[in-house]
Amino acid sequence: MSLAEFDHTVVSAATLAEGVAHVEHVLGVPMSGGGQHVRTGTHNRLLSLGPDCYLEVIAVDPQAAGPDLPRMFDLDYFTGDARLTNWVMRVNSLSEALHRAPVGAGDEEALSRGDMRWQMAIPPTGNYPFGGAFPGLIEWRGKRASEVLPDSGCRLASVIITHPEAAALEVALHPFLDDARITLTEAHEITFHAEVDTPTGRKVLG
Repeated sequence: MSLAEFDHTVVSAATLAEGVAHVEHVLGVPMSGGGQHVRTGTHNRLLSLGPDCYLEVIAVDPQAAGPDLPRMFDLDYFTGDARLTNWVMRVNSLSEALHRAPVGAGDEEALSRGDMRWQMAIPPTGNYPFGGAFPGLIEWRGKRASEVLPDSGCRLASVIITHPEAAALEVALHPFLDDARITLTEAHEITFHAEVDTPTGRKVLG
């Protein structure tokens, strides 16, 4: 039995406006939801990709105080255009999952926004194992974001991850996930692409 389920994809951006513009241009649908993460000094917007998963655009919040821990998804060092950079798995027990995860998968942090509460594994460096290709781990406490977002008419078809150590990454993921939507391919560079079925057809978000 798998320890985790696919929860969401992550688009990182230098500014939240740039990230939202990128997603809305590619997918042709407006984003909704989101807000500030006071603990990590970030803010986000969200988009439902079905009843069990969603897409997050995240960026450093310029109006927030600098946190005393690294920002997740290596956002402290993000440069370049807005792009898909990470993904997140949800687990029933974050502490149990971290015992099975690769070294550097993170330490438990309690996060919240409004009425929503969750535990997130945040690496001491801010970057997840395998150069960020190993997913972040989240344990929701109550309603998940995917359960409260309005239906966008979009559905996740696949996430394609390329990595120079794709076979080792697959081994690290084996105890956690059995999801046909996730494809790992060996390549010289780490890249992420998501195929999304939208109201106007299938689109590829990178």
